[in-house]
Amino acid sequence: MPAILTVTMNPALDLSTSVDQVMPTHKLRCAAAQIHPGGGGINVARVVHRLGGDCLALYPAGGVTGQSLKQLLDAEQVPHRCIDIAAETRESFSVHELSSGLDFRFVLPGPTLQAPEWQACLAAIGSLPEAPRYLVASGSLPPGVPVDFYARLSAQAKAQGSHVVLDTSGPALAAALAEGVYLFKPSLRELRDLTGQALADEAQWCAAARQLIDQGQAQIVALSLGEDGAMLVTADQAWRAPALQVTVASTIGAGDSFLGGLVWALNQGQDLSEAFRHGMASGAAALLSRGTTLCDPQDVARLHQQVVLRSL
Repeated sequence: MPAILTVTMNPALDLSTSVDQVMPTHKLRCAAAQIHPGGGGINVARVVHRLGGDCLALYPAGGVTGQSLKQLLDAEQVPHRCIDIAAETRESFSVHELSSGLDFRFVLPGPTLQAPEWQACLAAIGSLPEAPRYLVASGSLPPGVPVDFYARLSAQAKAQGSHVVLDTSGPALAAALAEGVYLFKPSLRELRDLTGQALADEAQWCAAARQLIDQGQAQIVALSLGEDGAMLVTADQAWRAPALQVTVASTIGAGDSFLGGLVWALNQGQDLSEAFRHGMASGAAALLSRGTTLCDPQDVARLHQQVVLRSL
């Protein structure tokens, strides 16, 4: 069995293109589209795989787009297991505006899953002959899946002995944290929403993360700060890393690449600070490519040497 299992309940076929300027009403003549398999956990698995890690991507998919998703994962040789569903897998569409460097992302809700379909995903994880060391649950929940799905998944995975890594938002995040996870990766906005606090500076960010840790909601918080870098917090340690200075082709997939690099390094037995460096390098490497191309291992190795950590 793989050491790292990723679960993506709302995968997507990611289409990305570019245009000089996004304007209303006018027909926008775009560049040829790039097409990649997408969804949080699938992207994490793609990163872990290209870094040489042992992983499996589990996801529900159906229809023509679901078939295309499987073919793209096969083309990248990412180990995967699909739970077949009746409805059509969604597409996501992103446009990179050349004049500003901004990314415009159009995200559809996804297909409605029937109870037997999402239950089959839980059953597939529960029936594994050996529990993965890390179970990464990432991305939104599609319609039809109960808001406590990730909480159920976390309880089941912890009972099997897996470390649960979570990257989602909203009520699904709050429900899962009430159950407790090993690591979760919020944005600053998500951390503010969780705590109900303004969180104006670094000291307050760290204190808010520690508050959640003290409450048993997580053991590690990997706080994404966008252009301001990231922070990794445990009960007794914390590090801050500024963002690496790279030429940004697209911001899409940087968070998934960060998480993929971090979990890959943890599974390699690296300590937290070194795993954090790999996460930062992987996230920065993803910025160099358009669309959901994600990070290149050679860029990760090069940028890893440039990561600067500061203990808090």
